[in-house]
Amino acid sequence: MITLIIEDEKPAARLLQRKLEKLNVKVETMLHSVEEAVDWFENNSHPDLIFLDIQLSDGLSFEIFEKIDIKSAIIFTTAYDEYALKAFKLNSIDYLLKPIDEDDLETAVSKFKTRMPKAEAETSNLQLDFEQIRQMLSNPFEKTYKKRFTVKIGQHLKVITTEEIECFFSENKGTYIHTYDNRDYLIDSTLEILEQELDKKDFFRVSRKFIVPLKAIKEIQVYTNSRLKVILPTYKEDEVIVSREKVQDFKTWLG
Repeated sequence: MITLIIEDEKPAARLLQRKLEKLNVKVETMLHSVEEAVDWFENNSHPDLIFLDIQLSDGLSFEIFEKIDIKSAIIFTTAYDEYALKAFKLNSIDYLLKPIDEDDLETAVSKFKTRMPKAEAETSNLQLDFEQIRQMLSNPFEKTYKKRFTVKIGQHLKVITTEEIECFFSENKGTYIHTYDNRDYLIDSTLEILEQELDKKDFFRVSRKFIVPLKAIKEIQVYTNSRLKVILPTYKEDEVIVSREKVQDFKTWLG
């Protein structure tokens, strides 16, 4: 099975690739824009399966199919609101909401494999599906943001709401939640993905290592080299420094 990922954010694409590899699905190519995808399809054999993000850096991914006659099965990967995306099921198009749950991913891949012999015939209906989805997306709807996270603790699952979160931080290639009760929880995500999922009114990425919520900021101090230092209620493992290139945007965000 030849698999292709078309995803706006490179970290998100790599994360999806790792999850697919756990399901023994090899991703042969990853693309990140409409222009890049069109060029690739013009010069390569089309894959059996495409994981397709809707919003790419240079436009909606549907623009690819206006220029190229795609003969592949498609599973959508998107952060759009779940209720609006029910329209995707009108003609049995699969979709996965970000952050992608591994069980949902496994179900989608299994569904594709069972339908694989029919995939070529089903692609004849793709243009109708794209037009219906395009019409849906042309009608503005309120963007929803992530309000809770599920973390694994031993054999148990714990739900953590954004109200409980003092900061997000990365360490040793892992991403963690730090809560007001001074505990850390590993999550299956990246700070790049979290930037897209969190409400920017409430959360700001101050550096490559930290995302902080406005309500958690206890104090702000002037730091060396025109930077700022953020003091949080309980997090003391490392200094939370606003990088120099982000200082002005941070001040604007503070209001």
